[in-house]
Amino acid sequence: MEYIHIYHTNDLHSHLKRWPRIQHFLTSRRTYHEAAGEEFLLFDIGDFIDKWHPLSEGTQGQGNIELLNESGYTAVTIGNNEGVNFPYEGLNHLYDNRKFDVVLANLYKSNKQYPEWLKPYKIYQTEKGTRIGVIGLTANFSLLYELLGWHLTEPIEELKSWIQTLRNQSDIIVLLSHLGLNHDGQIAREFPEIDIILGGHTHHTLPEGKLVGETLLAGAGKHGRFVGHVSIQVDESKPIGKQAVLYNVMELPSVPDEKAISKELYRKGKKLLNQKITKSPKEYHPHEPFQKAELAQLLCQALREWCKADCAFINGGLILGPLPSKVTLYDVLSICPHPINPCKIELTGSELKKVLLETRGEDWADQQVVGLGFRGTVMGESIYDRIRFNENSDIFINGAELDLNQTYTIAVPDMFTFGHFFKEVFPQKKKEYFLPEFLRDLLKWKLEK
Repeated sequence: MEYIHIYHTNDLHSHLKRWPRIQHFLTSRRTYHEAAGEEFLLFDIGDFIDKWHPLSEGTQGQGNIELLNESGYTAVTIGNNEGVNFPYEGLNHLYDNRKFDVVLANLYKSNKQYPEWLKPYKIYQTEKGTRIGVIGLTANFSLLYELLGWHLTEPIEELKSWIQTLRNQSDIIVLLSHLGLNHDGQIAREFPEIDIILGGHTHHTLPEGKLVGETLLAGAGKHGRFVGHVSIQVDESKPIGKQAVLYNVMELPSVPDEKAISKELYRKGKKLLNQKITKSPKEYHPHEPFQKAELAQLLCQALREWCKADCAFINGGLILGPLPSKVTLYDVLSICPHPINPCKIELTGSELKKVLLETRGEDWADQQVVGLGFRGTVMGESIYDRIRFNENSDIFINGAELDLNQTYTIAVPDMFTFGHFFKEVFPQKKKEYFLPEFLRDLLKWKLEK
């Protein structure tokens, strides 16, 4: 009888307060299993890096890679936060100093070749000869990848092209899936030969896993709240049993000085970002999301200018604080930490009216916003540039009354284009995304001007 232990993390999003405890736990479990003569594998399922954190922004992700190295990860796959939140060269060199494998089947260079740092799959062999085939897939944000110079294929179609190879070379097949729980269930039904799917992206928590047919699905939530553990019993290289558990990180043994360790990671990034300074002509005072503050207005103007659009709007909740007159990169990151890109959409006057009226709805400002790259809490007041409403709610674009039959371009944060807002208008419209710039890059650009 052979015992294989797979530990997994996902969607940490650079929430490093719990990291010292996670790292200590993983190191101790490795020592324990190896002393017992059992196999130990450790995988991350993507979105480990999130550039809201000063360490991630200041080191351009290299600080996170160092943490993975120190913890002895076997392999990782990438999430959208690694994939589309770095410029091409940033991602292409992100893993230069790694001590683990990067496993991902559906990401290619523009010439349809895999980058040197990536493998579509990897076969790991235990001391007793059991072959574990590990393949990775990431969420299908193909348009955004292409704008950055990559080629991303549809993940399930890509899996079809590799499954026979994995069957031929593996006794156990493990999928590292940054696709989300619904896709994981679909894959389990369509590819019953996959034994285990370690999932992420939708931040799902499966305390004891979930069986779909004979495939065990696992997921460890988000932000380092849990560490996942899948144990497999093997007899003559055949899996005869598998179980999944989650460990609540805050119930794990504490680590001496763990708060100081995580604070030092933050300070290290802050120091790097404090070295570069731009100057503002004035100090921008504390911002409230329900006020039409001057700093939010400045960001909205920068968005319109960057996109060369007729008009623009943002939500006031994007600005999280004040700015001093001497501005560092850390200051800009602190008040605008969102990995949100500019987007321009062409609309008829009639469509534009529908969109703008929705931004003035009674419940608009109070909405709690989760995900979509938003790192604040509440939507906040709508902020407009070259858009004006009179007392009768008539709409004026750049001083002229809105013509329902005319064509306009509007610049918006890309979070509004991912299917949760303006569902009557945006889904069917062509969108022009501007990458790799985040909104904070536009704000910095505007301040420097």
